[in-house]
Amino acid sequence: MKEDFTVVKELTLSSDYQSLIEVESLVNSVCDEFGIQTDVFGNILIAVSEAVNNAIQHGNKDNQEAKVFLQVGTAPNNFYIQVKDEGAGFSFEDLPDPTAPENLLKDSGRGVFLMRNLADEVEFLHSGNTVNLYFNK
Repeated sequence: MKEDFTVVKELTLSSDYQSLIEVESLVNSVCDEFGIQTDVFGNILIAVSEAVNNAIQHGNKDNQEAKVFLQVGTAPNNFYIQVKDEGAGFSFEDLPDPTAPENLLKDSGRGVFLMRNLADEVEFLHSGNTVNLYFNK
């Protein structure tokens, strides 16, 4: 994790897709607090929602007893939203390219791709069960 960030918000969710309502509320409040332009709000919401979806589905294996932890940190020029699950992690270095012809019609496999294209920077920690999504202010 990068240095010089101050944690300003934390949220714990159950591994339930209804929790995404709370994710939208968190992103909305963060964007308001940091003065993020409305045209960037959608990118942040989609990236964080994908991370939470992955945490619920792949990390916590849809186990509603398992938790998803979100943390927001800020620095003068940027902020991060961290999503952490209770799963074992995954090999984030070896993901198939969802834009390759053989993967275009697959129903899944685009979450990390979307995160990497919508956030200014993506950092995986702890064997992949933690992702930091960095956004410029």
